[in-house]
Amino acid sequence: MSKVIYDPALARIEDNGDHSSTFVIEPLHASYGHTLGNSLRRVLLNSIQGGALTAFRIQGATHEFTTVPGIKEDVVDIMLNLKGVNLVVHSDDPVELSLRKKGAGVVTAADIAPNAEVEVVNPEHVICTVDDPNTEVVLDLVAEAGRGYYTIEEASANRLHSDMIALDAMFSPVTRVRFKVDPTRVGQETNLEKLELTVETDGSLTPRDAFEQAAAILVNQYKALAGSTEVVSAPALGTQVAEEEDDLNTSIEDLGLSARTANALVNNDIHTVHDLVTLTEQDLRELKGFGSKALDEVKDKLAELEL
Repeated sequence: MSKVIYDPALARIEDNGDHSSTFVIEPLHASYGHTLGNSLRRVLLNSIQGGALTAFRIQGATHEFTTVPGIKEDVVDIMLNLKGVNLVVHSDDPVELSLRKKGAGVVTAADIAPNAEVEVVNPEHVICTVDDPNTEVVLDLVAEAGRGYYTIEEASANRLHSDMIALDAMFSPVTRVRFKVDPTRVGQETNLEKLELTVETDGSLTPRDAFEQAAAILVNQYKALAGSTEVVSAPALGTQVAEEEDDLNTSIEDLGLSARTANALVNNDIHTVHDLVTLTEQDLRELKGFGSKALDEVKDKLAELEL
């Protein structure tokens, strides 16, 4: 049984395609896989800031339960389509946007007039379809930044203009999070776990940025509760092993030995520290061209490396 709690390590990040990445965290203290997985998943889905449309006005419609002449979709369908527009909002205040398009054809998010405070992430997203070539679509929109779910009641109460139709909104740029926990081991430590967390976003934020934001939010929450109490943790298991492996792979030429000693080792097919430590003192004495001074120099260097 481990007497310490080791820090987790982000072993690797696997890109699964557009806007999806898997974060592999290992090794973890026993039972910490689900502890971290569940908490990260909840924060990722509910607490990462994003942008969304929260109200709109369409010329020719006074309420949502109606149709607009010349437009194929009714207002309810247009509402649903507007909720699918993915945005990055750089303002803390609501931002008013406009859309004007005349003539038959498909109206997409790309037709929203450019605004310095709002970026449209999915410009190909369809908002409505115009049947009549003489019809002009006129939309006034409100975009906001927020976290979590914005109810229709909140949107209605906070409308900039009373004649606008409110939209409920899911601000989170994270669309899906799933994780699995598997057992793992490091050396003699067998009661350890590995967490694989897959994060998918709508493209307004990278999975890595979302992951790091979620971890930072959790750190702030727990730090506020911990007060002045501190628990000493140990570096992630396997870190020391990795450092030792790096030392063993060091080339003889990089050890800083004298040229005569280094050449004597290389001439005897000893090219790395690993090759060197596998030899006994007697083996070194028997090397061709390797004297007592070279032996003392090598012993001092290995002692310096704690090998």
